[in-house]
Amino acid sequence: MRLACVPVVMFAVWLLAGCASSPNNPTSTLQTDKSPEQYVDCLVPKLKGQEMNPVVTASERSYRVVVSSKIAVDTVLQTHRAQDGGKVYLYERQLLASTFKPSGFERTAQECL
Repeated sequence: MRLACVPVVMFAVWLLAGCASSPNNPTSTLQTDKSPEQYVDCLVPKLKGQEMNPVVTASERSYRVVVSSKIAVDTVLQTHRAQDGGKVYLYERQLLASTFKPSGFERTAQECL
């Protein structure tokens, strides 16, 4: 009887470990020839056209674009100055079924490169 519970307990531990160990690594890292300002100027109107409501914050060397989600963690895009243009970091959580193709947000981010 006790041996029958072992797979159930192992599965539960595996699920909890996945929730507790969410990395802060970007899901995509992109390179652009545009400055962070130019890149965000391209990105924001396209996101608004897809009925997303981006919130943009700026610092001296970077921009941060946050799109709120009703069912998951917010999608965050950060762009920083680099020697030749900028680096773009995308932090996005997707449902398992949708991880096989780029999301609409990621496709839009790639269009503005």
